[in-house]
Amino acid sequence: DLDRMDGGLSILPPYTAGKTGEWYKGTAHAIYQNIKYIEQYEPEYVLILSGDHIYKMNYNKMLEFHKEKEADLTIAHINVPMEEAHRFGILNTDEDLRIVEFLEKPKNPISTKASMGIYIFNWRVLREYLIRDEANPESEKDFGKNIIPMLLEEEKKIYAFPFEGYWKDVGTIESLWEANMDLIKAREAFDIDDKTWRIYYRHEGRLPQFLGEHADVQSSMISDGTLVFGQVKDSIISSGVVIAEDAVVKDSIIMQNATIEKGASVYHSIVAEGAVIKAGVSIGHEKIELGKDMITVIGRNEVVTEPKKAGGC
Repeated sequence: DLDRMDGGLSILPPYTAGKTGEWYKGTAHAIYQNIKYIEQYEPEYVLILSGDHIYKMNYNKMLEFHKEKEADLTIAHINVPMEEAHRFGILNTDEDLRIVEFLEKPKNPISTKASMGIYIFNWRVLREYLIRDEANPESEKDFGKNIIPMLLEEEKKIYAFPFEGYWKDVGTIESLWEANMDLIKAREAFDIDDKTWRIYYRHEGRLPQFLGEHADVQSSMISDGTLVFGQVKDSIISSGVVIAEDAVVKDSIIMQNATIEKGASVYHSIVAEGAVIKAGVSIGHEKIELGKDMITVIGRNEVVTEPKKAGGC
């Protein structure tokens, strides 16, 4: 509802409150701290989302499911490989999709049904449990560790809403890199060109990208205002980037206004805004093994004058 006719978007940064001046202690505490803000709208339902996930979902369908089930809480879930299940909140359901078990990041997962961190609560239920949880000094103030188990223990109606589309948790460097590579190598899984589901952003008004006479660009996304004179393959290049002659960029993410100087090479890396890779310098591993923390990261405005690889290699 970003047209602001009936609502809008409000940014509520973390803040210190009360005598102790503590910051948010957990996911549930972040909502608790904003109870008064939420209450002014007198909501019947509250949708809670995570900020580090990539997916496309029509929340209206999930809300209709929630209403049909007369649920106190509905959790969107997706099936994940068993070897990855330990990274997520894992749930079990009965035949009616009512959740009967929930474990947060278990060492021995009970299923492959992973919580997506997308919740629809009845507001009166959520408010009650947030207040009770805040009063418990033993609580970690977390939805997965505290709120959901408490609801289950007291036999509240919790249902699982199945989701089958693209979903990526980008809470790690490697998963962030993988999600960007999916824009190139798995376009059918996450179609950003979907005309029925447009992605809106602020256009910088830069000139189109320029490819030099000897530039070689393959399977890459090149933003406006970029100058490419070298080789780019399987990479995401943001606006204002300069890739000089004889430079090589492969399997990498180059953020705004970074510079890859002549003869430099960048492999399996994330190069932050304004960084400079000096002439002839090589960064990153040419070949990587996923799960081994091998994505090299160059910080904002960092100037790299010597070879650098993830893992200190």
